[in-house]
Amino acid sequence: MSDVLWVLSNIQIADIVDILLVAVLFYLLFFLAQGTQAVQLLRGMVLVILLAFLASQLLPFKGFSWLIETALPALLIAVPVIFQPELRRALERLGRTGRLLARWQQEEAVEQVIEEVARATHRLANQRHGALIVFERETGLQEYTETGVPLNSDVKAELLQTIFHPNTALHDKAVIIRENKIIAAGCLLPVTHNPQYRGMGTRHRAAIGLTEESDALVVVVSEETGIVSVAHNGRIVRRLDSNRLRNIMQAFFQHRLGGRGWTKRV
Repeated sequence: MSDVLWVLSNIQIADIVDILLVAVLFYLLFFLAQGTQAVQLLRGMVLVILLAFLASQLLPFKGFSWLIETALPALLIAVPVIFQPELRRALERLGRTGRLLARWQQEEAVEQVIEEVARATHRLANQRHGALIVFERETGLQEYTETGVPLNSDVKAELLQTIFHPNTALHDKAVIIRENKIIAAGCLLPVTHNPQYRGMGTRHRAAIGLTEESDALVVVVSEETGIVSVAHNGRIVRRLDSNRLRNIMQAFFQHRLGGRGWTKRV
């Protein structure tokens, strides 16, 4: 305890700046990892490393201190290997320029996605063509994306109608949308085991199952009735008209725009 008090009494301005720089570095690390499934693992690893380091400095255990000092370099080397996909995505983010200038373009792109999905959903419902459209949010859905066919295409109503046409090979599974792009089609989703939804069809149970494991938003069109539903957080809202569907999608996309709304197109 006396060592801690001695350290606190001898803190200089340079030490405070040093601490702030380390804090900013960790903040940037978490910010760049945001939107992936690895963010929870990263937080846990950082917490464990910090606790282990503090324990090795404060506790009078030579063997434990030696073990921590030996293991820390190995952990630092393992981090880039474990988080290689996330680091690649983070570097891509850093390489993007003109974020302030692109804000208006992002809002326009979001409006376009909402309009295209709403138009496609309306047409699919009228034609009684089943559909399953997933919007990725903070939790990464890469493991489900890899079960489908990569597309990386713009969100267009005509493309969604083609994908979910009964005569196509991808119609009975899900489309995943990430960052205003259709990343993949024909994706396999986990089905809920909640007995409350046992009487629902496979599409609806898959939509609920995915939202039980992630914060995604899933739009479902029933093949039998043409009813449009939205699943989120393990629950489902049914019998949505076009305006209610637009409102839900707008609320969903607001987190990407800093909580700001935008003019709704009717």
